[in-house]
Amino acid sequence: MTDKNCKSEDGTAVGSRVRLTVSDSDAGGSLTCTGVVIEDYEDMIIDRGSVGRDWAPVQRWAIALDDGRLIFANDEDLTPAE
Repeated sequence: MTDKNCKSEDGTAVGSRVRLTVSDSDAGGSLTCTGVVIEDYEDMIIDRGSVGRDWAPVQRWAIALDDGRLIFANDEDLTPAE
């Protein structure tokens, strides 16, 4: 993992509260959730073509949602929670 003081261009870092929209298959739509970034996997992101597949890409951030779920997301998926 990376240095815990590492931040993305928009200021996201481990410990940041964030908001994101996740798909909700039960409701057939999407749901806005909030949580805390608990890990940064920036140094593990690889070019998908280099491994010969385009499925299961590494996402940059691990986020513990307020409802107890753990999810993974990229910078463009997150906004600061206020």
